[in-house]
Amino acid sequence: MNKTDIAIIMAGGSSALLKSAHSPVLAKVLGRPMISSVAEAALLAGIETIAVIVPAGDTEISRLLTREYPEANIEFFEQSSPLGTAHAVLAAKNAFAKAQGGNVLILNGDTPFIDASTINSAYSLHTASGNGATVISATVTNPFGYGRIIRDQGYKFAGIVEEADADSNIKKITEISSGTYWFKADVLLNAVENLSARENGHFNLVDAVSDIIKSGIKADTFFAPNSDIILGANDRSQLMELNEYAKMHTIRYHLSAGVEIPYSDGVVIEKGVTIGPDTCILPGTIIKGNTTIGKNCVIGPNSVIDDCFIADNVKLNQTQCEQCVVKSGANIGPFVHIRPNSVVGENVHLGNFVEVKNSNIDTATKVSHLTYVGDSDVGKRVNFGCGTVTVNYSGKAKYRTTIGDDVFIGCNTNLVAPVNIGNGAYTAAGSTITEDVPEDSLGIARARQVNKIGWKLSK
Repeated sequence: MNKTDIAIIMAGGSSALLKSAHSPVLAKVLGRPMISSVAEAALLAGIETIAVIVPAGDTEISRLLTREYPEANIEFFEQSSPLGTAHAVLAAKNAFAKAQGGNVLILNGDTPFIDASTINSAYSLHTASGNGATVISATVTNPFGYGRIIRDQGYKFAGIVEEADADSNIKKITEISSGTYWFKADVLLNAVENLSARENGHFNLVDAVSDIIKSGIKADTFFAPNSDIILGANDRSQLMELNEYAKMHTIRYHLSAGVEIPYSDGVVIEKGVTIGPDTCILPGTIIKGNTTIGKNCVIGPNSVIDDCFIADNVKLNQTQCEQCVVKSGANIGPFVHIRPNSVVGENVHLGNFVEVKNSNIDTATKVSHLTYVGDSDVGKRVNFGCGTVTVNYSGKAKYRTTIGDDVFIGCNTNLVAPVNIGNGAYTAAGSTITEDVPEDSLGIARARQVNKIGWKLSK
């Protein structure tokens, strides 16, 4: 790839068919906006400059890509009105100054399975053959809606006919245009600047390709061995199909790596997730973001893991984890929520209806049920009784609770931060602890019981 090569991503399409207030390229496949995957493919292919064609007044697409790729050279150009793909290319005319003597890659922003390998292989053919234009084509079972690749009697590439212009014979052709092209920059700019409008006033790239061929400039196709690269979504139904396809593709990848997924029902594993062998993923489990899961774990059912590190031999049953670390041998759930900035230590048990937030819980501690541990540092082998709360918010600021090793927290204890419970200390059930409890001591903070004899009869 040369430094003068650029990519143009078409992202100016209408969201009318998706019935959405957002651009169709922002629709998500396996939790990721489609245009993010397209931009990543171009960057991984080695293209240093990307021009993105956005609808007039767009801010969502530009904010997304700027946030995701802050170091990349991505420029945004508004298409004043949707008058076709060639018209969209002209919106990025200023970007062609950087492509003098180079090549231009045209990508659709709603084809999330395009990959760097296909882009680079097509580029190699394009440059080695000296083509002015190279169309990436593929063969599909159902070509409806796609432009058909037309060849002459010698099987030489002769042009592209769109679905709306195709007669019954052409509609039978199963080799289609992916909508992804490589062009010599000067050839493309000249073609779109001199292109005649269709009857509907649109300027389309397929017509520009035809004009390039008619002018005698060499044009050809690169046949993509994987037809999935052309898949896109024009409506919610197709978007669901893309997600189903991507989901099963990812599941099969993990199965081949030794992960056990006995049923695929409700299992969603996003791209970028790493899972060790002999880990079992049960139904209803969603694993997102930059998550790593070790070996011999049982995850699920009905769990959500987002941007977490889960070590070996961990059990997460009906648990939600976000941006946290769970160390080896932990046994968690059901109905547990581990919130960001938490570290759950080795062999820790968190039982039903436990919430942990911004806390460190050390080895072999047990928090069995109905407990909130927030902004706390908890030692080893601590036992939490039912109904314990670390009261971390004063109404003005949040404070931390520190609990030493081998502490026993009685049922229904409120630990009002900032407070320190020393090693080996106990708190009596029903206590509201507002002062430090020294090590090996018992903290009691409750009123003495008083029985009113005959109280009911006196009413």
